Amino acid sequence: MDNLKIKPLTKEQLKISIDRLTRFKNTEVKYLRVFKDILTNNLICPKFKKSELDELDYEILKNLAEKIINSSLESLGFPSDGDFVINQRLYDYEKSVFKISEDAEKLIKNKINYKGFLNLTTSDDVKNLLWLKALGKDESIREVRKLRGLHFPVEKVLICEGITEETLLPEFAKLYGFDFEKNGIHVISAGGKNQVVKTYYQLSETLNLPIFVLLDGDAQDNLNSIKAKIRSIDGFYILKSGEFEDVLPKPLIERTLNYAFENISLSGWNLSDETIPTVKKLEEIFKHRGLHEFKKSEFATLVKTNIKDKNDLSEEIINILENISKSSFSQGNQPKKA
Repeated sequence: MDNLKIKPLTKEQLKISIDRLTRFKNTEVKYLRVFKDILTNNLICPKFKKSELDELDYEILKNLAEKIINSSLESLGFPSDGDFVINQRLYDYEKSVFKISEDAEKLIKNKINYKGFLNLTTSDDVKNLLWLKALGKDESIREVRKLRGLHFPVEKVLICEGITEETLLPEFAKLYGFDFEKNGIHVISAGGKNQVVKTYYQLSETLNLPIFVLLDGDAQDNLNSIKAKIRSIDGFYILKSGEFEDVLPKPLIERTLNYAFENISLSGWNLSDETIPTVKKLEEIFKHRGLHEFKKSEFATLVKTNIKDKNDLSEEIINILENISKSSFSQGNQPKKA
């Protein structure tokens, strides 16, 4: 270890590496990726091939990456002072959130100089790095999260189908009085109902946290495929019908269209006609008004800008948020009947 030749990580590389190590990702996957990248790019001697890194014992891999990170911090004037409180709290957190194998435990039992790294953080950093700073203080990390809306530590995971839910549910939750960031709700947009099922299977095998699954109204078969495997701590909700756009209040949609396109005429378009899916109506409005192609992600961002008050919470949005905000989920959560 004393004969190592390394190229120190720059300040930016250090921030990227620590950021990736503290994100909400599978522990083993993220640590292996970061440590291997560091060894590939910053270890001059000995030099390892990719295949050799893949076969390297986790303890050796960790020790080498730790040495490079700490040496880089020391070259910037931030040597370790032997205080590893942050490391212990990160270890405890990862163990509480993820199911950790014996090998993966070697990776998180490290002496990375996180305390020295904090000298590089700023108030503009992403939330996991701001949360990392809180770990070094003698205070409740959950209280800090609630006070500052830091998102971490994560308490529950919400899996939804698309970008509309990912963009808008956190905003609606603030109006409802259940701020996702302050309550540690982590939202994952899976990219379709089949991907929701796949994502649930993957996470339920590796997470100790409750998972809440939100599906569109046409996904009953997908819900049935996971019902038997849903853990007692998990919950689910399937929309009464249609997609998430269909549960948006019509005045909010009209306000958004007027905001985006300077009071375009909506005459002839009955947005209250529940027999036509909202997305279909919007596609037709965009097409016949000579506007650009309708895109869910862009429209969700516009809706987010135009959310004003609790009148923008439809009954079904409130039902969804009531289920998510429960201290614990009961197996088989179903939407409330109208």
